Amino acid sequence: MSVKYKTGDDAIAHFITFATVDWVDVFTRNLYRDIVVESLRYCIQQKGMRLHAWIIMSNHVHLIQSAASGFTIMESLRDMKKFTSKQIIKAISDNEKESRKEWMLYRFTQAGKYNSNNKTFQFWQQDNHPIELFTPAMLKKKLNYLHENPVRAGLVKNPEDYVYGSGGDYFSNRKGLIDIEFLYT
Repeated sequence: MSVKYKTGDDAIAHFITFATVDWVDVFTRNLYRDIVVESLRYCIQQKGMRLHAWIIMSNHVHLIQSAASGFTIMESLRDMKKFTSKQIIKAISDNEKESRKEWMLYRFTQAGKYNSNNKTFQFWQQDNHPIELFTPAMLKKKLNYLHENPVRAGLVKNPEDYVYGSGGDYFSNRKGLIDIEFLYT
């Protein structure tokens, strides 16, 4: 069942989390993470996404985003999730070296059977629960939470050391994989 969360003012930054079905650890491989990175770049260029911070963890993604005038957060997010789900399922199916292929495709097929919005597979969970960050304190809290994710998971010592996120942009001179619009708190 879909949970219909709504955004507030699309011009204001929102904290958004979305996860794979059954929290399957798909993003342990760069091949699949890179599909998300490319899709985020496309949404920035073509869908009015204003990306302020991001991180891709093993089974979920956190974004802080707003939308350019004439666009909405949920439309760009919907398009990004639709595109990435198809591309990642195809990449898993085509990956002869993927040791978890049958298991992952089975999980996504099973989830798709029980969701009338999907024809075959369901890759992403339906809900996103956007949280409007309308105060500097909320913004700072979510920005820190997002960047501390790989540190709490034991993947890196410092947020700026994690490549698949915007920690390098915020905490060092290293430019990240995606051009972001900085939030100053």
